[in-house]
Amino acid sequence: MTNPSDLEQLAEIELQKEEEEDEEEQRAVPDGPSRTDPSHPYYDVARHGIIQVSGDDNYGRKLIVFSSCCLPPSHQLNHRRLLEYLKFTLDQYVEMDYILVYFHYGLRSSNKPSLGWLREAYGEFDRKYKKNLKTLYVVHPTNFIRIAWNIFKPLISHKFGKKLKYVNYLAELREHLNYDQLFIPADVLRHDEKLRAAQKGGPPPPVKTPPPRPPLPTQQFGVSLQYIREKNREAIIPPVIAQTVAYLKEKGLRTEGIFRRSVRVQTIKEVQKLYNQGKPVNFDLYHDVHVAAVILKTFLRELPEPLLTFRVYSQVLELLGVESSLRATRCKQIVESLPEHNFIVLKFLLCFLNMVSQESLSNKMSASNLACVFGVNLVWPRHGSISLSALTPINIFTEILVEHFAAVFGSRCPPAQVGL
Repeated sequence: MTNPSDLEQLAEIELQKEEEEDEEEQRAVPDGPSRTDPSHPYYDVARHGIIQVSGDDNYGRKLIVFSSCCLPPSHQLNHRRLLEYLKFTLDQYVEMDYILVYFHYGLRSSNKPSLGWLREAYGEFDRKYKKNLKTLYVVHPTNFIRIAWNIFKPLISHKFGKKLKYVNYLAELREHLNYDQLFIPADVLRHDEKLRAAQKGGPPPPVKTPPPRPPLPTQQFGVSLQYIREKNREAIIPPVIAQTVAYLKEKGLRTEGIFRRSVRVQTIKEVQKLYNQGKPVNFDLYHDVHVAAVILKTFLRELPEPLLTFRVYSQVLELLGVESSLRATRCKQIVESLPEHNFIVLKFLLCFLNMVSQESLSNKMSASNLACVFGVNLVWPRHGSISLSALTPINIFTEILVEHFAAVFGSRCPPAQVGL
C-alpha cells in the first residue's frame, strides 16, 4: 500500500510537470478581478472571482463554480478566509439541491492550498453541506487530481464518492448544465480549445449542439412568450405556468422545501416532451409535488429572454444604491415599465409565490428563500452569466416582489389581465 506522504510528494511532482507543460498558457493575461462591493464581508477573497454562482442547472439545482485559475499566489490570499467564504456562499444554498463545478486548470504550486488545508476543509463540511450536493463536476482533471483523490479516499464516504464526475472537455457539460449561463474564465476556455486541438487518433469529443430546428407548433419550452401565445389561442398565461401553479396551489402550498428539491432527470425530460408535443400532463401520476415545482422553474429558465426582460437587468443591479425605505417604490417602477404581456405573467406568478410565502411556517419557504430560488430564473444578462456580486441585488429585488406583492403590483391593471 502506498504511503500517504509518498502520494503527497507524487502529487507535487505531477503538479510541477503540469505547470511546465502549460507554461506558455500560464502567461496568458488572466481575467480581471470581478466587480465586488468593497463592503462585502469577504471582499478580500470575493474580489478575485474564485467562487461564482451561475444560476441553475437544467433541473433547477443551484450551480456553484470554483475556478482554480482565479486563485492568486498563496502569499496574497488567506486560505482560512477562503474556506470561510466558501462556507458563507454555500450556506445560502445548502438547504436546497445544488451542484458544484470545479475548474481545475490554473492550479499551480504558487497558488494551491496545502493538502492539509483540503483535509481541514473536507472535515468542516458536515452533513448539511454534503446531503444536498447532487454532483461535483471536476473539469479538466489531471494526474494531480487522481493522486489527490487517492490521498483523500480513506476520508470520503462511498456515497459522497459517487457524486464525483470527471469532465474532460467543456462540451460535455452541455448535457447536464445551462452552459450559456455558466461562468467560465477565459483561461479555462483557452485551455479547453488547446486540449481539443491536440486530440489525435480518435473521434472528437461529443458536442451536443445540433443546428437549431424550427420549434414545433405545440412547443412550450425554449420559445418566447409571444410564440406560446400565438400558438395557444392567444392565452395570456402560458399553459405550463397556469397548470403548474394550479396544481401547486391545490397540492403543494404546505409542502416543506417546495421549490428547493430536485427530481429525477428522466422525469423532467418526460414531462417536457409531453408539453412540447401538445399532450396532456397529469402531475398526479408522478406522486411527487416537486415535479410540478421543478417544471415551473425549468420553463422560466429556458425562456429565450427572461420574464423580466434583458433591459431590466442593469436596473435591478442598481437597487443596492437605493435607500432601503425607497426600494419597494423603485421595484414598482421597474415592474410597471415591463411590456404588458410580461407584466401580466409576472403578476400571475408573483401572486402565487406570495401565497407560498404566507405558508412559510409549514413549507419553510419565506419570501427570502423564494427569492434565492426564483431570482436567477426571472432575470439574467443578455451576455455572459450572473456574477456572484449580482446575486444580492437580484435576490433583494425578488424578495420585495414576493413580500410586497400588493404594493408593487396593485395599481397597474391592464385590461387584458386574467384571473389574478
